[in-house]
Amino acid sequence: MQKFSLMFISSTLLFFSLFLSCATIIQGTTQNVGISSNPSGAQVIIDGQDYGTSPVMATLSRKNNHFVEINLTGYMPYSTTLTKKVSGWIAGNIIFGGLIGLAIDAISGGMYKLTPDQIQAELRASGSTMRLENDWLYITVVLEPKPDWQKIGQMKTVQRR
Repeated sequence: MQKFSLMFISSTLLFFSLFLSCATIIQGTTQNVGISSNPSGAQVIIDGQDYGTSPVMATLSRKNNHFVEINLTGYMPYSTTLTKKVSGWIAGNIIFGGLIGLAIDAISGGMYKLTPDQIQAELRASGSTMRLENDWLYITVVLEPKPDWQKIGQMKTVQRR
């Protein structure tokens, strides 16, 4: 009888610890992340996998960080990283679930949330760029200008002696 009581108590504790892994139960192990771009219709690649064209809703594991690339012909590529951060729901484990609930949330990824939870990529048209570095002006020139571009200046070569 004592052996049965010990087994009953331990299985009851295990059940409640599993049940009280708060973050996993409340928010799950995946998260929906909205990804859009301006202009829309850009290819969305997450962790090397094609997710279609923007706008798109991606269901991602909370357990890992994710690398997001957004590409559209004629525009500079956009990339960012979704990072996992500890969710506020983990407090439920501290209050109710104990170490077993905390361990389950950690293993399943339920204790995390991905940030940002939405991505709005403003794609810049590729063309010319310039940057100032160490008192030098670097200019990248496009060989095929667009007809709607306005000429604002012209460079000429100066020979040094």
